[in-house]
Amino acid sequence: MPTWNSVIGYEEGRDKVMRRLRAGYPRFFRNPLLERLTVVARNELGSESEEVFLFPTKEGAQRAQRWIERQGKEAARSSAFNGLQAVIVSKKAAPLAVEYQRLTGELVSSRMAEDILNGGALTGTKRHLLQRRLATIYGAEQSHVSVFASGMSAVTAVMRSLPGVASGRKTLQLEFPYVDSLKVQERLGNGVVFLNETEGESFDEALRRIRQGEFAAVFTEVPSNPLLRCPDLPRVSEACREGGTPLIVDDSSVGPSNVKALPWADVVTGSLTKWLSGSGDVMGGVVVVRRDSEFAGEINAAIREESEATAPMYIGDAQVMLSNLKDYPSRIEVPNANALQLVGMLSEHPAVAEVWHPSLTHRERYEQVMAPKGGFGPLFSFVLKSPKKTPKFFDALDVSKGPSFGTRFTLASPYVMLAHYRELDWAEACGIPRNLIRVSCGEEDGDALEAIFREALQLA
Repeated sequence: MPTWNSVIGYEEGRDKVMRRLRAGYPRFFRNPLLERLTVVARNELGSESEEVFLFPTKEGAQRAQRWIERQGKEAARSSAFNGLQAVIVSKKAAPLAVEYQRLTGELVSSRMAEDILNGGALTGTKRHLLQRRLATIYGAEQSHVSVFASGMSAVTAVMRSLPGVASGRKTLQLEFPYVDSLKVQERLGNGVVFLNETEGESFDEALRRIRQGEFAAVFTEVPSNPLLRCPDLPRVSEACREGGTPLIVDDSSVGPSNVKALPWADVVTGSLTKWLSGSGDVMGGVVVVRRDSEFAGEINAAIREESEATAPMYIGDAQVMLSNLKDYPSRIEVPNANALQLVGMLSEHPAVAEVWHPSLTHRERYEQVMAPKGGFGPLFSFVLKSPKKTPKFFDALDVSKGPSFGTRFTLASPYVMLAHYRELDWAEACGIPRNLIRVSCGEEDGDALEAIFREALQLA
């Protein structure tokens, strides 16, 4: 989606755009390999009036089936298929199944689909090797590290593992998060109390309610996506410990080489798909439970069970992830430096209204959780002074365009248009401008990258 209009066309489902798409982010766009396998399953198990959705495990499929039946108020069914599990629903209920898989990230990977189409999935697991490597990166016990098929399946597993959620309590979200992290709490939990800025009297009131033990858990990101803001994590952590409330921190936006949230959090979640993989060729998620957390025993056992029961990482994906991790965290250094260079230039450019980056935004709070050898991260966002000129700037910006981040090449996205197109007014009310551009810096030459941005800014 290289142009502003192509993004709008995608969001509105225009044929001109949709028929040209060949692949996309797996939770939003079914991979062609998985589509081929799904067609086989549909021909074998479904009818013309039904749709089929594939899941890695029987328990995951049955859980999805129950949720779809509750939401759609009609029956669905499940069936075994080639070592997987299929959920068969009516065409009317299909959007609910799409939503469920998007929120939970409980998907069959394209790599697994390809292996099944070619004769059979790989057997065995290398997840223990991946857990060992991640334990070293996070400074944690291997027995307290679990891996999942995607970042969102990791977040969903944590929420399901919280004792307070089982007893019916709501969760609390601090700072504006990645869109589906909030929706998981809304749609799959008991509801969420959302504080989009951790400032002033509202933040003080939230801390008081945390101390009183009102919430099943507190969720936050360090830093947040897309505004790269940070809560005062030590204060939040102290309140959570006083209130006996688990604190869940996601570090996906900058990665564990840049921030160390585990000393403050009970649980850290992360998307392996992004900076840890770095290549955009494999999905994965990680959950790390702090060993001395008062919740470690119960929550860690539940999360480890979830990782096997609903969204296990496929062995073929684990192999690729292990290979991609070989040069982590050293490869994050150039993207970190490129972001600082671009942020410095954009902050002084007359066409730019505002820039968000941990070096500028809540810097003192960020530095409280910065890793000893970490940086401020390769991700930043900005807006132009003239919103009307943003589409021309975006179209002229000669970098890759897309909704993800964490690749070795620079990637720009009109983030709010992609993530919140149906709720733009709400996002703006939360302080997220609709014309915001999010940039994930890659490993290109910094001066060359700056020249690309300066050239596009001539149209702004």
